[in-house]
Amino acid sequence: MYQVQHVDSFGAWKALVSSAFVPLHSEPVRAGSFAGSIAGSQFGSVGVMEVEATAHVVRRTENLLAAGDQPQFKLNLQISGHGILLQDGRETLLRPGELAIYDTQRPYTLLFEEEFKTLVLMFPQQQLGLPATQVREMTATTIGTEHPLGRAITPFLGQLAGLLPHMQGPVGHRLATNAVDLLSTLLAAELHEHDGSAVDGHHRQIRSIQAYIDEHLSDPELCPGSIAEAQYVSLRSLHKIFAESGHTVAEWIRTRRLEQCRRDLSDPIQHHVPVGAVGARWGLPDAAHFSRVFRAAYGNSPSAFRAQS
Repeated sequence: MYQVQHVDSFGAWKALVSSAFVPLHSEPVRAGSFAGSIAGSQFGSVGVMEVEATAHVVRRTENLLAAGDQPQFKLNLQISGHGILLQDGRETLLRPGELAIYDTQRPYTLLFEEEFKTLVLMFPQQQLGLPATQVREMTATTIGTEHPLGRAITPFLGQLAGLLPHMQGPVGHRLATNAVDLLSTLLAAELHEHDGSAVDGHHRQIRSIQAYIDEHLSDPELCPGSIAEAQYVSLRSLHKIFAESGHTVAEWIRTRRLEQCRRDLSDPIQHHVPVGAVGARWGLPDAAHFSRVFRAAYGNSPSAFRAQS
């Protein structure tokens, strides 16, 4: 449900930004009056918010990182004004029309020394379908400014701010999900470009394998053996590559399948599709097995998750 929340004191702002996103420490950058607003909606697992405020700084500090929090990414599209984002030892200037991503699981700082407006998307890290370790290579950098895809996708994301009051129900949910999909495509393209100039063949290889897995998730016969054969590597080499990335091959396949199932089950437009058909669509045709692994991953059966969503 679309909500607009205005505040005119910094004390109220501190509480508002922490409740709207993740716990944050906020400070004014100069004395004087303050005003801010957050407008937006939560679409399933994706929050889409337009933030407008006068000058201040927000910090996600070590002591605010709760161990049990769900790992999230936040994407900023600067609409007006300028800001600075710092994370992972990098610093980037946020200029109107530019995108930047950051990770709520690690400290970051956002500094705005003038009045600004920005669109923020916040969503679970696994929803991108890219390893968080790879996405972290791009935190606190401007995304897509030199890539043709970036120049095509940024205007669409910019239109979301104007559409927010009208993004309701199943269509709003689908638009928010599509925005994350577009971001995932852009990040994958940026990472691919980086790989093209990188010396490290290991990164290129693992991304090629992950792309192959995503293309064949619907195949219930997808397994380490079939992947190794298709990628012309030995089974032992395949397991070694994934061990270095922090995942086993089976874990990665299962996680990607379950995330696609979770996405479809939370989509109101697909509420008529039987739960078993959703599992089968993503390579999990055994209904009992699908229910068991879904519950282990998300704490609820697929049917209960759909009802809650």
